[in-house]
Amino acid sequence: MRMIVEAPAARWYKREMSLSDGDSLRIFVRMGGCGSVVPGLSLGVMQDKPVNPALSEVVEGIRFYIEDDNMWYLGHKELHIVYDEKHDDISLEVV
Repeated sequence: MRMIVEAPAARWYKREMSLSDGDSLRIFVRMGGCGSVVPGLSLGVMQDKPVNPALSEVVEGIRFYIEDDNMWYLGHKELHIVYDEKHDDISLEVV
């Protein structure tokens, strides 16, 4: 299990959420959305402070993390946080 955050994706989050170096974004499991791993669930993103992170990656000065209690969603897969330049949007892909 690991998380890969593309630099353009981190820059997009910094711009869209007015983040500064040293801020943290929590990736969490939420009800609804278009999740591809567990029907009816998807991943959300919010600014928060880590408590018990199982995965953590600092990219462009922003710490992206997943708390230990949400790791079940990934299983033994990887999370890729990717920027889509054509649509100026983000994709969270579990592969």
